[in-house]
Amino acid sequence: MADPIIAKRFESLVLPHMNSAFNVARWLTHNDQDAQDVVQEAYLRAFRYFGGFRGEDARAWLLSIVRNTFYTWHQQNRGHAANTTEFEEDLHSLETDRAGQDDSPEATLIRSQSRKRVHNALRSLSLEYREVVVLRELEELSYKEIAVIVGIPMGTVMSRLGRGRQQLATLLAPTDEGA
Repeated sequence: MADPIIAKRFESLVLPHMNSAFNVARWLTHNDQDAQDVVQEAYLRAFRYFGGFRGEDARAWLLSIVRNTFYTWHQQNRGHAANTTEFEEDLHSLETDRAGQDDSPEATLIRSQSRKRVHNALRSLSLEYREVVVLRELEELSYKEIAVIVGIPMGTVMSRLGRGRQQLATLLAPTDEGA
């Protein structure tokens, strides 16, 4: 049975980051169900080893566990992952601030198509670039936090982020197809 003090501390420090954990896992797995499995396993691991947590950034600590859990899951499920339905941001995204946005069918379609283009471009990045772009741009983590989570030097984080952004820009650049 868990120590109630440790359980309470875990609840206050780690549980508030469940949305971030799920978001990162979803971008890594491309699938809601797989992301839920990864997050569930990551939270079990986090709770099991929470006694060793010494008050650093709980969010970065948890996301590091989520990332490591994903890589373990990925190694075990390579064949299975090809048979799953991919995550579709358009279907699952939350509309956060719609104030002042045009709600016409045309505007909704344009927003949807733009989100889908960005999602597809991000999904096409290699895993090493995608994970740093997601952690920086979507989770708004610092370079230092990303370096700790991914286990690479901060210079490598900056390099991967720069290359990932460059690839995204290339993928999202307008084409001459419609002209």
